[in-house]
Amino acid sequence: MTGPISIVFSLPAWLRFRLVPTLTSMLAFGIASVVLLAIPGPAVTYIVNRSVADGRTVALASVAGLELGNFMHVIAATVGLSAVLATSATAFSVVKWVGAGYLIAVGVKILMTRPEHLSGSTTHATYRRAFTQGVVVNTLNPKVALFFLSFLPQFIDPDRGPTWTQALVLGSMFTLLGAITDCTWAMTASAVRSVLLRGRAMPFIRRYVSGSTLVALGLVAARAQRSTS
Repeated sequence: MTGPISIVFSLPAWLRFRLVPTLTSMLAFGIASVVLLAIPGPAVTYIVNRSVADGRTVALASVAGLELGNFMHVIAATVGLSAVLATSATAFSVVKWVGAGYLIAVGVKILMTRPEHLSGSTTHATYRRAFTQGVVVNTLNPKVALFFLSFLPQFIDPDRGPTWTQALVLGSMFTLLGAITDCTWAMTASAVRSVLLRGRAMPFIRRYVSGSTLVALGLVAARAQRSTS
């Protein structure tokens, strides 16, 4: 075994295990992450829309973008941005209002745009566009930002060693779990795509239900309170 992994495992046991959170913390954080990821939000809405409109492969491209967006939050947490945001009302408000504004703007745009007729053989978004939009959606996803602000610090033990390594491990775990759940959403929605395409209700759902949902999510995000713990 060579490379960074071999270097880590060649370290003394007392040091190696202080570089990561405890098993109990990782398990608890994993459960909390799955609960959050299972709740439909901007990411899930985007995946379902891409799955129905463009099919499985484009949806999976959007998932890749979403996970990169998730990892942006991991990087921010690792370098200490989460701690800054948690103690700064101004910084928190910027993140909150930017994310909320984006969701509302996208929702209004969907409501005001007549949806195109969906075709199982027509791709409405390229892989690159789906990937890029996915990055933006999760980078500005207030649900993910609030999770890292509110929950991640609770699973980091300063007495155990460097906090940045613990944040990196937990954040990477969140991204991995996100990839699994998001791929599940994409595969499921893609599997029933043909059924949805044959129905006449799909244009109504895409325009009014999806648009209204995004606007509602934006309003909820705008009302979120800063954690004082």
